[in-house]
Amino acid sequence: MPFLHVAAGAICNAHGQVLIAQRRAGGPQGGRWEFPGGKLKPGESAYAALVRELKEELGISVTAARPLIQIRHAYADRKVHLEVFAVTAFRGRPKARENQPLAWVAIAELARYELLEANRPVVTALELPPFYPVLERAGSEKAYRERFKRLVWQGHRLLYWRARDLPEAAYLRLAEEFSRVLAQAGGCLMVRDLPYPEPWGAPVGLHLSARQLAALPARPPGWRWVGAACHSLAELRRASQLGLDFAVLSPVRSTSTHPDAVPLGWQTVRAWIAWVNLPVYLLGGLGRLDLAQAWDCGAQGIAGIGAFCA
Repeated sequence: MPFLHVAAGAICNAHGQVLIAQRRAGGPQGGRWEFPGGKLKPGESAYAALVRELKEELGISVTAARPLIQIRHAYADRKVHLEVFAVTAFRGRPKARENQPLAWVAIAELARYELLEANRPVVTALELPPFYPVLERAGSEKAYRERFKRLVWQGHRLLYWRARDLPEAAYLRLAEEFSRVLAQAGGCLMVRDLPYPEPWGAPVGLHLSARQLAALPARPPGWRWVGAACHSLAELRRASQLGLDFAVLSPVRSTSTHPDAVPLGWQTVRAWIAWVNLPVYLLGGLGRLDLAQAWDCGAQGIAGIGAFCA
């Protein structure tokens, strides 16, 4: 059964809300909610289909959009290849030209709606931020506290607490402290090497190594987010199959910390990301200024250590 190629838009407004539409009762997946869009015509690009469909369905003209995520999903009666764009600017006021119910919903509230199964990873991509700083190689508890405070002050809300240069007791002590501070700011701390979430009174995520990912039979329960380090397409697919929330793919470029590692390059990154149903951060020789190129490749954003130290 061939894939049905569909373009869809996560249309965002200035209030942090996204527009969803309800499918007609009696039709396929009737009553469920989805991100507006439609099928590609022969020879049509996904972006062109997005612009056309949103004009036809909602009466709006897209003026700014970027790739968000690609999803391949098999329903009982069909398979879909969904290319989703984050629509950040448009002209006109969305109107239901096909009489479908519409709703502007806060991103944090999307989980309450019965969305199409293929749309679930889209919600995760909307919830996750564009940057994923890694706290590593600071050298002391004082230096880590200063770096952590600076990152939170800069607005980062998802941080990976790696800190392999600290003793375990210090690592856990600061993990508890940082997780509470970040939770109060509306964020989440990602930790490593813990078998289960500690009772710290704050949501905590788990960042898996590639070796841990390979050994897992299922997604670890109880964590707010679960992500994994990946270095191959097979590892990305494994993370997707386990239902993880995101992956971190590296190295995109050569780095001084891993001079012998062969960089993947942008072309490989683009090709691999298109075949996995989860958000992917890019790591390795990248900085904040590489975000636009990462987005163009379909990535969630940029992860890094040195890129966020300044």
